[in-house]
Amino acid sequence: MAYQNLISEIKENILYVTINREKALNALNKDTLAELADVIVYAGKTEGVRGVILTGAGEKAFVAGADIKEFSDYSGKQGEELAKRGQDEVFNAIENSTKPFIAAINGFALGGGLELAMACHMRIASDNAKLGLPEVTLGLIPGYGGTQRLTQLVGKGKAIELITTANMVTATDAEKIGLVNHVVPQADLISKAEEILNLVKQRAPLAVSAAIKSIIASVNNNNGYATEIEAFGKCFETADFKEGVTAFVEKRKAVFSGR
Repeated sequence: MAYQNLISEIKENILYVTINREKALNALNKDTLAELADVIVYAGKTEGVRGVILTGAGEKAFVAGADIKEFSDYSGKQGEELAKRGQDEVFNAIENSTKPFIAAINGFALGGGLELAMACHMRIASDNAKLGLPEVTLGLIPGYGGTQRLTQLVGKGKAIELITTANMVTATDAEKIGLVNHVVPQADLISKAEEILNLVKQRAPLAVSAAIKSIIASVNNNNGYATEIEAFGKCFETADFKEGVTAFVEKRKAVFSGR
């Protein structure tokens, strides 16, 4: 599989996928999301793949967010379409995959990057990792499932705190609140993910798939994702969104008006 923004290879029934935009801190742009959508489909239909390890290139970032400049002038309708397409083709597709996905978080996991990690079935973080959802600093909310999955993982109160303050948490704190499964030195990150998948590979494949499907069904029987999509789109109609994105591009602190 030849991609422009991903590196992918299969070794011993594990599909390794690396988001390869190191200079951009592996930010998610349209092309990268399209390639992720393709590799997710490939993983699901390929019998030789028993699990997937997803990580970012370099030592600074797993994914440091979405490519904000791509959607800075979107309308509300375009915002909704952006969120729905991303959720359907990538984030929900990962969560609903019957092949286990492990996010190997090798640095910053912010915004869409943390949402990508949370869509995976398990998360391993390097000890230098920092995680957060800073969307409200742009006049937005998480739009790729972040309001739903963070709540499922850490509980309502902590999710509200992290999203409304936009504060980052360290890998150690992320483990304490249940946001990541394990924290290891960066040099051990991939080997820890391999250790887990090598155990999974010893179990009955159909049973593993059925277990994942059943667990995901237990938390997704509501319309929370649809609510998030609609609310995300409406943010694009606000003056605060325009100010947040402009301030980001101009590298200054945003001044929000509440309009």
